[in-house]
Amino acid sequence: MKIIVLLKQVPDTNQVKIDPKTGTLIRQGVPSIINPDDKFALEEGIRVKEQFGGTVTILSMGPPQAKDAIMEGLAMGADEGVLLSDRMFAGADTWATSYSLAQALKKIGDYDIIFAGRQATDGDTAQIGPQTAEALDIPQITYVFDVKVKEDGRTMVVKKAMEDGYEVLEVPMPALLTCIKDLNDPRYPSISGIQRAVESTIPVWSAADVGADPEKIGLKGSPTMVAKTFTPEPACRGDCISGPCDDMVTQLINKLHEINILKE
Repeated sequence: MKIIVLLKQVPDTNQVKIDPKTGTLIRQGVPSIINPDDKFALEEGIRVKEQFGGTVTILSMGPPQAKDAIMEGLAMGADEGVLLSDRMFAGADTWATSYSLAQALKKIGDYDIIFAGRQATDGDTAQIGPQTAEALDIPQITYVFDVKVKEDGRTMVVKKAMEDGYEVLEVPMPALLTCIKDLNDPRYPSISGIQRAVESTIPVWSAADVGADPEKIGLKGSPTMVAKTFTPEPACRGDCISGPCDDMVTQLINKLHEINILKE
């Protein structure tokens, strides 16, 4: 069975800041991590491989340093990885990104399942998975929290989370599934996995390598235009209370009286 996992390297969201002058994310000096939802996708891909055999290939699109995320995925148990990286991809929105990923997937060739995270923490659009499936003209199921591959190895029974419950769907392969955190608990990289990852060679594919149309990638191929990004001002600022515990309780009660939260 051939399994593909779409994996993205994102800034550590606990440390992301926005430049007040440019309105863009400050990425310099900010550590990067594997997008959290993508780890659930990778773990599920490895589990299916362990059950049915085959290979797990990581596909990532990003700058050269995104190789670090692929290396971590290899250490967790993936077999190989490919980085899609080219200056021509810069400025891509989800539409151009999904087209580029689809071109790379066509180059990879036959596959049975494509796993992806529900969404990325640096964009929160949840569009890449569905748009990539549409570009490939294959079935898709989003918000997946349970996957069972049938014994025939050609069909899956999948549970999809809904607002008021869940749906059970049967889908033929190949298909693309986007995963949520209820699906599994991602494993840690093993010592042998880390050694294998360090010894691995990760090919880097350019736009030309995957036959991408220059008019459909990067900023040129992106219909989405971001006019402004900013951090909203807090609605109100809090007051700090200090001193001995009894004094702080008294101060708090008095303050609540002042703003009519507490009344006599």
